[in-house]
Amino acid sequence: MTGNDDSTSTPAKVWRELQRGNERFVSGEPRHPRQDVDRRAEIAVEQTPDAALFGCSDSRLAAEIIFDKGLGDLFVVRNAGQVISDSVLGSLEYAVAVLRVPLILVLGHDGCGAVRAAIDSQAPDAGALPVHIAQIIEKIVPAVRRVSGVPDTKPIDPHTIDALAVGREHLRDTVTELLERSEMISDAVAEGTLAIVGANYRLLEGRAVPDIVVGSV
Repeated sequence: MTGNDDSTSTPAKVWRELQRGNERFVSGEPRHPRQDVDRRAEIAVEQTPDAALFGCSDSRLAAEIIFDKGLGDLFVVRNAGQVISDSVLGSLEYAVAVLRVPLILVLGHDGCGAVRAAIDSQAPDAGALPVHIAQIIEKIVPAVRRVSGVPDTKPIDPHTIDALAVGREHLRDTVTELLERSEMISDAVAEGTLAIVGANYRLLEGRAVPDIVVGSV
């Protein structure tokens, strides 16, 4: 598997194309490109995706549909709540180092169940979560605490917490952690060969709204 050999595929160009595809999806006029038999045959030997997308596993965030992309266009990594892990870092480093994608899109969304669970976990009567779910949720709790303004040692009333604000904070935390934990990715951003966009997807509207940009797009 080899990377994208198109020298004109800059971070800015790839981001513009993703935005155009999202606009087509929002307006109800998707083209459904590169989803036919010929495309399947074209990419059977190698993949040359335009971008890597790291997003939440929520069933409503089907990446290629949201951005009107086709087979082989996106290298997609997803887990509940889009939380950084070793496997996520390894997958994204592969996309950058081997496939040479010029853009990583980190995609959060409103109505996120992981965000909701993180908020509810801080209530005084919160029950214990299954261990693996708890490991995901604990990555989002710092965002909950910052939004609440309540000290870590005290419980909070979940009904007073703005879930959208928590989601935005967690999205920024995710981008920050990605850069801090992957020297290879942060170096690529510094060299100008890679950019990272953190965006929030609005479920009802269908629009991906950029919130944080690292690098030049």
